[in-house]
Amino acid sequence: MKEFLGVLGWIFGSIAVLLAVVLGVGAVYYKDIPAAELEKKYANAESKFIMLDGVRMHYRDEGPTTGDKATAPTIVLVHAHFDSLLMWDTWVAALKDKYRVVRFDFTSHGLTGPDPSGDYTLKRTVDLVEMLAKELNLSTFSMAGTSMGGTISMHYASRNPEKVEKLILLSPGALNTRIRSRDTPPPLPPGIDLLKIITPKMMFEGLLNNGYGDKRKVTDQLITQWWEMMRREGQRAAEISRNRQYVSGDVDALIRTLTQPTLIMWGEKNPVVPVDQAKQMVGLMKAAKSVILITYPGVGHMAVHEAPEQTVSDARAFFDAPVSETPAAAPPG
Repeated sequence: MKEFLGVLGWIFGSIAVLLAVVLGVGAVYYKDIPAAELEKKYANAESKFIMLDGVRMHYRDEGPTTGDKATAPTIVLVHAHFDSLLMWDTWVAALKDKYRVVRFDFTSHGLTGPDPSGDYTLKRTVDLVEMLAKELNLSTFSMAGTSMGGTISMHYASRNPEKVEKLILLSPGALNTRIRSRDTPPPLPPGIDLLKIITPKMMFEGLLNNGYGDKRKVTDQLITQWWEMMRREGQRAAEISRNRQYVSGDVDALIRTLTQPTLIMWGEKNPVVPVDQAKQMVGLMKAAKSVILITYPGVGHMAVHEAPEQTVSDARAFFDAPVSETPAAAPPG
């Protein structure tokens, strides 16, 4: 018996040592990247930082170079989960000749980083968008959001119908059946806290490959960008907290409250939120002044990345059209 216990002790001791070595190597290889280092690489002359209730938020505010940018019609762009404001580069280039375009990194993402309050709920995220709009004197504007950014945009537009003129929603993540209409956070994988220490680059390659309709379009540059941004100091713990606090609520009821003219964009090869749910969404938007649905063959969940020129061309046509000329609701089919 003593020999058996001795062998058992040796086995468990060896496992403990091996685990300690793995975690130690992970802590070194996957160490946090200082915020200043990431800002040097990913910020530019248009990048600005503003303090909002303790959060140092990264945003960019771009627009026409002639005339008064403050009087130009404004568009606010809200990025996807795991992404950053950089995803909108092509859209901004195509819109800023006429529009004032504001985009930002929400907390636990990009160059904004953690929220000192520890609150990553949808309510807190929308509160921060309201604070940003107030600080930038945005009285009325249009919004476009993709994935989680679409969900945030829906919540903002429902809460502030008088401020949002038009709405573009690119496959809002809250329609995913795993989280749709939950009143509690979805279960997370066991051992998820290990990601605070060991965060392999291949994880982000997998996320992007799973989101794209055509995996050949996933670039190493984008994979590296996601990987590095997630390793901003404090970011990984913040993102895990966001996932632990994420409650979509009654999304169907939320959609029914939206009154703005709305353009819905959806990839037909979307594996995260299948295109059939776009048709369901159109059916729910009875209160909207108008609804247009455009689907994109061969495109997955990441339409802004996969088809940037095509999506922004459709967005520009939608934003340019006077509200009175926006087509009536499209049939769900």
